[in-house]
Amino acid sequence: MCVDHKILCTCGRNSASFNFKDDLLPVEVVNKLYCPACSPSAGFDAGSMLSDNGWIIDYNMEIARFMTGKIERERPVTPEFLFDQGYCTWRGVYPNDHIDSAREREELLKLAKTEPKRYFQELRSWGNSRMERLAREGWRKANEPERVTA
Repeated sequence: MCVDHKILCTCGRNSASFNFKDDLLPVEVVNKLYCPACSPSAGFDAGSMLSDNGWIIDYNMEIARFMTGKIERERPVTPEFLFDQGYCTWRGVYPNDHIDSAREREELLKLAKTEPKRYFQELRSWGNSRMERLAREGWRKANEPERVTA
């Protein structure tokens, strides 16, 4: 099960929704969240922070290592591990992706009732072109080899 949590960035102008795979980690594993407006003041530390297209997640690595201590893994617990393996990651490809993609799908859904065949073609085209666009924009999850979204 994945639980969604909305976290406000340090400047208070933006927020991001997070998923926590298997509810293994508490929301407190995120020390701070920096949006593109406040991230220049973050003082980036690769040992506890992950940068994704202007956003920075500052993880509490002590909590993360303690809580993930019993799971089998081949890699050490790093900010990249937490994010890429879905233990504390965006809900979707980028912050608030779940909201934007739902709105975009609603537009396509109008076709389902009138032109079902075209709807499926448009949906497939939308999904592929959307991921290509997000990859070009530099979102970490859109550039993953298997393009997994949590």
